[in-house]
Amino acid sequence: MRAILVLYFQRFLGWDDNVSTAVYHTFIALCYLTPILGALIADSWLGKFKTIISLSIVYTLGQAVTAISSINDLSDSNHDGTPDNITLHVALSMVGLVLIALGTGGIKPCVSAFGGDQFEENQEKQRNRFFSIFYLAINAGSLISTIITPILRVQECGIHSKQACYPLAFGVPAALMAVALIVFVIGSSLYKKDQPQGNVMAEVANCIGFAIKNRFKHRSKEFPKREHWLDWAKEKYDERLIAQIKMVVKVMFLYIPLPMFWALFDQQGSRWTLQATTMNGNFGTIEIQPDQMQTVNAILIVIMVPIVDAVIYPLIAKCGFNFTSLKKMTVGMFLASMAFVVAAIVQVQIDKTLPVFPTGNEIQVQILNAGSESLQAYFPGQNITVGVDQSSDFLAFEMSNPNIIITYGQQNYSVPNKFEMGYRHSIIAWDINNILVVKDSLKTKPEKGENGIRFVNSLDQTINISMDGKLYGNISSFQASDYEFFPSGSKTIKISERCEGNSEKLGFGSAYTYVITKCDGSGLEYKVFTDVPANTVNMALQIPQYFLLTCGEVVFSVTGLEFSYSQAPSNMKSVLQAGWLLTVAVGNIIVLIVAGAGQFSEQWAEYVLFAALLLVVCIIFAVMAYYYTYVNPAEIEAQFDDDDNKKRKFGKTGDVSDPYEKPESFSQTAM
Repeated sequence: MRAILVLYFQRFLGWDDNVSTAVYHTFIALCYLTPILGALIADSWLGKFKTIISLSIVYTLGQAVTAISSINDLSDSNHDGTPDNITLHVALSMVGLVLIALGTGGIKPCVSAFGGDQFEENQEKQRNRFFSIFYLAINAGSLISTIITPILRVQECGIHSKQACYPLAFGVPAALMAVALIVFVIGSSLYKKDQPQGNVMAEVANCIGFAIKNRFKHRSKEFPKREHWLDWAKEKYDERLIAQIKMVVKVMFLYIPLPMFWALFDQQGSRWTLQATTMNGNFGTIEIQPDQMQTVNAILIVIMVPIVDAVIYPLIAKCGFNFTSLKKMTVGMFLASMAFVVAAIVQVQIDKTLPVFPTGNEIQVQILNAGSESLQAYFPGQNITVGVDQSSDFLAFEMSNPNIIITYGQQNYSVPNKFEMGYRHSIIAWDINNILVVKDSLKTKPEKGENGIRFVNSLDQTINISMDGKLYGNISSFQASDYEFFPSGSKTIKISERCEGNSEKLGFGSAYTYVITKCDGSGLEYKVFTDVPANTVNMALQIPQYFLLTCGEVVFSVTGLEFSYSQAPSNMKSVLQAGWLLTVAVGNIIVLIVAGAGQFSEQWAEYVLFAALLLVVCIIFAVMAYYYTYVNPAEIEAQFDDDDNKKRKFGKTGDVSDPYEKPESFSQTAM
């Protein structure tokens, strides 16, 4: 449902880009902050199975409420196709999104941890395979949704007026979520369900608080140091709980550098999509829109997860290399960093093809010759000849009133100074008596890879033009319209009921001036002038950076899920999964901070900065990983169980062995 959420905000609720983007990112952030709540409920109160069921119901209700909020006829009492009470739709949308955030965030840490619970301790290989399949399934769903949901949206539906079918686009995910919940419940008897062990998080918080307070009380040198700062809680809390908290704290400490990976990864949907808007999406017989390039990640995930799991890892193991979880994650961070280096190189190539627009203290002027003979143009410092149906390049001047003279034969015309600083201007000339100065509204390349089209009327009467459903109204004789924007492909042009024809095939990121020269029963004729050339760098050049980032994601994210589960004590599996998901939310915040603090004049410089930051973080993480000691929570807890049994059996305390001492059979490779 995220695939069309921003479009719903803009086109149905009528919000502008800034509000839509802000609400969208707030919603995503909430989805990655609520896992902490879901983990607390699962580990302390309901257990994972009941938490998944309960919050999936909330999730499904949220999807249903969002679908209902998008029904136009809900408040369209006069049947004019526009909601009469937009506040009602906004309120329902917000309620729906909050419920979805609670539902999806709540079940995120529980589903992966519950899946891990189904395996015995001697089934590490099978459990690792499960996490790979789990991640594969998520991305397969993402891939299908980015294709299907927009198709559902463009269908027309409604009782009294036909509109884009947002209720269907939101309703299908709601129905599928309900089906998924039913299927999950049907398998209830097959699942291994660990019971919650009380309010674990309260115990953890109290234990940590007591340890800090106790250490502060005994800070003088007369008290001997203890091996670990949490050991200062031994006076009040049992050693099992302290050992479990040590495991969690160790892993949480390792999480500190991880948000930087997600800071780069999540730019696929922002910076990389914007980069794609300045590129050409023509792949032979197929045309790819800029926002569709994100599907490359999901496609590559579906391909790479099985290859990495079934081919790459076994080959590395056969070579005798001990490729531990933390080494995999380090490699993943390095690959993501290199992906942004490649993105910077691609950006440099794009920048070579981008047009230069005027700064705030200059103007740019071009001449379009729509007449039947060549003209001479005299600018300050240079003279140019513009042939029939030709246009000049844009010339820059650091003044608002340059003296420009146009000559046809022996006749001269002094162009009036109607120029505004910071803008491009077009001088459209037919003959010495018909010369038009137009201020171009474009100050950048058209957004989203679309194409700007404006019309100039050479006929002797006012006309109305429609192109692909968009109306250019009341264009007077020898006057110009403003730009409207269209995706790639050929478009139908209609002038009232008098004539129609097809535009030239549009590419990506261009702008054109269409000068109408004839419109009668025999057809439509026009002249085309290029204001902004179409993008020439192909989107295929983005595939290497997507490949590197996807490979990084496979070895980083899938491994991170499994590592978080394997290193967590039995009563805190969901909490540690939630901590892992929290790094995603922090990563998004980093993007906002870095992008907001550093206003880069060159986009490639920002890519290099992010690549350098992740490379530094990668080195720091590698050092932290080198000193990390892998633990087997099940063996440690079993040790405590044995000690407890001995105490009960003999009625006396014995020596408790070091819970972090690894037995001979234990290996990092197994973990």
